[in-house]
Amino acid sequence: MATPRFSQFFLLFLVLFLAVSNVEGKLRPYQCMPKCKFRCSATSHKKPCMFFCQKCCAQCLCVPPGTYGNKQVCPCYNNWKTQEGRPKCP
Repeated sequence: MATPRFSQFFLLFLVLFLAVSNVEGKLRPYQCMPKCKFRCSATSHKKPCMFFCQKCCAQCLCVPPGTYGNKQVCPCYNNWKTQEGRPKCP
């Protein structure tokens, strides 16, 4: 059984690894689908989320870590807006 200290260290390591490994422009197009599946996993609107996430990933080659927020990691993904000025990327 893992100790609480080890579990906390592992979780911190995992979060840092995901943040560092997802630098803008570093993804390959074939990596978009799994990144978007995780990004959209917490929403109830999975189909539109996946559509726009994959579109944004194909353009920016980046998907922010986590299921929500963290868009500052991917400026292209963060700054792409709809005609109404709302964020295009989930």
